[in-house]
Amino acid sequence: MKRISVCVLLGIALTFSNCSKVKNTEEAKQADGKMPVFALIDSSSYDFGTVKEGEIVEHDFKFRNDGEYPLILNNITSSCGCTTPEWPKEPIGPDETSSIKVRFDTKNKSGPQVKTITVYANTEPAYSELRLKGIVNTEAKPVTKN
Repeated sequence: MKRISVCVLLGIALTFSNCSKVKNTEEAKQADGKMPVFALIDSSSYDFGTVKEGEIVEHDFKFRNDGEYPLILNNITSSCGCTTPEWPKEPIGPDETSSIKVRFDTKNKSGPQVKTITVYANTEPAYSELRLKGIVNTEAKPVTKN
């Protein structure tokens, strides 16, 4: 009789613990849906084609917050000091759009180029990557004879 009582109590305890796990999983899914969402309007990659060395390439990556809470861009880094990003410092509200301006200085660069820009925000995942790519042609320097 004691064994039956213990088994019944254990069964009830397991049932309640499973119910709370299901509820926590559902709450986590609902919270994820309310997170800010960094959604690019165009593409995460921009091909600037072929340019001459020394030119400055600029591109605006347009995005929208598709989440339910304000999107905050915490930091943006680039793979090279020749690439500088500018981004909004104020929160971007739900359904609002904005842009990240990226400048690539081709001085002392030549050949195929791929620059990665990493956007850190209060999103899940916590970062997104953007890319600039293209070819930089070096101008032939005149040869001087002594």
